[in-house]
Amino acid sequence: MQEKFTALTPALYEYLVAHNRPPDAVLRDLAAETAALGPISLMQISVEQGAFLTLLARLLGARRAVEIGTFTGYSGISIARGLAADGRLLCCDVSEEWTAIARRYFARAGVAERITLRVAPAIETIRALPATPEIDLVFIDADKTGYRGYYDELLPRVRPGGIVAFDNVLWTGRVVDQSDTSENTIAIRALNDFLVTDERVDLVMLPISDGLTLARKR
Repeated sequence: MQEKFTALTPALYEYLVAHNRPPDAVLRDLAAETAALGPISLMQISVEQGAFLTLLARLLGARRAVEIGTFTGYSGISIARGLAADGRLLCCDVSEEWTAIARRYFARAGVAERITLRVAPAIETIRALPATPEIDLVFIDADKTGYRGYYDELLPRVRPGGIVAFDNVLWTGRVVDQSDTSENTIAIRALNDFLVTDERVDLVMLPISDGLTLARKR
């Protein structure tokens, strides 16, 4: 089925972005401010990924969402905008510097009242959550070696039919480079290998941005 795969050239990617709804002024300004941070700005999700997260939250009718790895807030805004009217998003990050930017843009986007931001190790924040399965949507985009631990703690707290989404599962192609034995690459490979065998979820890995896996709790 490789003939069904279309490689994204820069021109084709520009076409793809142009045929998604354009980001509003808040997200455009946030992207520009984040880009000014330098190479670390690559941690921000892509335009189409943000649109996808908003749509996914709406499709789920999500009222309770958790984000692991907030950075400067683009994904948080995207998820919060897709929540039901009474929805709440819990954002977890360890950086006061980056989340200070996120807080400003949460307020400017008009979603600050929907978001609780915890600046602390995410695993501690997750373990303090109720053990009941009430979360509709999870987005994990943080330290790669922590992905499996976050998943193990969060899946029991996700309702049946809820989604756990993992970013960077293709890891810029390094997952198939067997000469790459770095800690992060090994962690992503191990996660991918585990998820495809996890009978608790239905699974799809999609080539959105740097790879996005969706795990739907059965």
